[in-house]
Amino acid sequence: MLLLVALGEFLGMTLWFSATAAAPSIAREFSLDTSWRAWLTMAVQAGFVAGTLLSALTNAADVINSRRLFVFGASTAAAMNAAIAVAPNAGAIIALRFCTGAALAWVYPPGLKIAAGWFLERRGAALGLVVGALTIGSAFPHLLAWLGTGISWRTLVCISSVLAVAGAAVVGLGVKDGPYVSASAPFDRHALRIVLRNRGVRLATLGYLGHMWELYAVWTWIAAFAAAALAGSRPASTGALVAFVTIASGAIGCVAAGRWADNWGKPQIAGAAMVGSAACSLISPVAFSGSLAVLLILAVVWGFTVVADSAQFSALVSEHSPRTHVGTALTLQISTGFLLTMVSMRLVPHISTLFGWRWAFVILVPGPVLGAWAMAELAKSTVAGRESLVT
Repeated sequence: MLLLVALGEFLGMTLWFSATAAAPSIAREFSLDTSWRAWLTMAVQAGFVAGTLLSALTNAADVINSRRLFVFGASTAAAMNAAIAVAPNAGAIIALRFCTGAALAWVYPPGLKIAAGWFLERRGAALGLVVGALTIGSAFPHLLAWLGTGISWRTLVCISSVLAVAGAAVVGLGVKDGPYVSASAPFDRHALRIVLRNRGVRLATLGYLGHMWELYAVWTWIAAFAAAALAGSRPASTGALVAFVTIASGAIGCVAAGRWADNWGKPQIAGAAMVGSAACSLISPVAFSGSLAVLLILAVVWGFTVVADSAQFSALVSEHSPRTHVGTALTLQISTGFLLTMVSMRLVPHISTLFGWRWAFVILVPGPVLGAWAMAELAKSTVAGRESLVT
């Protein structure tokens, strides 16, 4: 079941960065400046936030079976993404990207809930594998953009739509509900209040916010950062290679961190990952002056640490939430995190305009630092709780 869910997430999440990977070609055809290019990804974030907020407020993530939500979300997102190929102008593309993101709200959180339902003792490793799979899915369009320099951007987005439909089929036909999370639950108008009242959920969500301040800003702009650093010595498509290495390295980080977290503690591993990614943000100006080899080393280390903690926030929220409110808690956490990404994603290119790409990522350092503090607090609370039980 875990492998099938992971495969479904991988295929479905290829939609996320399909237009971002094709952004240079889209920008040339429609004469888009940097601000418009940013919206190719930010529109997905905005749609995703709208979709997850609607799901959280209506309790839909717990009321409706997660497998059905996944199939509906992946199919709808694939249709919206494919429509970009015939969009008449940039405004229509941005609107369709928003709709794609809204539909993906019923792909990402439901997939995590399905996986959580099959695991109790090894939930950190299980969710790490799922997040690792969707990380590879997010990176995949960048790989296609680098390998197939001659592939049209319309072909690229259509390929991702076909893959997402295949993901819907995998989950719809092959996945079953696990025994450890309610497949569906009655509507509860107090669900949000119950979830937010829990200190463990609040700290895990705060850590997630610090993590998200950095994550998507790095994923979205690392290609532009690398292209600017290598301008004159390497072709512009090399930026896509660096972006793929950065995002794909995160898949390894997610799986490894999941295994470590089950053994050594989820807050501890999440906090350590954020310390590492904060350090990468801090030294990015130094790497900017380096060779392609230096940038690839940074890509591997930063890619590994920047997303290694992601699944652990979901696992922590699922562990601290009532069994019948796991879907709502996960959806609320993810919604607020992606809402914050829209600020940092817009801020990075603004900093690059003012001070150059060399300094663009330094603004991300406070996010993971705050998240590491939240994880330290949660770790102390967990230890105190165990000691009180023993007493």
